[in-house]
Amino acid sequence: MTDQEYLTLAEAALTAIERSVDQAEADIEFERSGNVLTLEFENRTKVIVNLQPPKHEIWLAAKAGGFHYKYVGGAWRDTRDDSEFFAALSKYSSEQAGEPIRFKA
Repeated sequence: MTDQEYLTLAEAALTAIERSVDQAEADIEFERSGNVLTLEFENRTKVIVNLQPPKHEIWLAAKAGGFHYKYVGGAWRDTRDDSEFFAALSKYSSEQAGEPIRFKA
């Protein structure tokens, strides 16, 4: 994958997250600063998603831990357990917010 292909796919992922937040019924604030997107829930906990261009990865930081995702087979996949990024983001965000939150590509 070229750097430009990575940036196109990674930016599309961040845009999809922002779109999902706008459509969510939950009270979620988000702030984008360069390659970092911070989601803050009503209870003040945060989930942070950031792009890692040198590694062609997306990193996710949540109370559950830190996770790295590479684009494989048409989806962002965890480098350790192959779980899908948007499913994991939905799971960890729901756990932290205390209510169901769904993110989709």
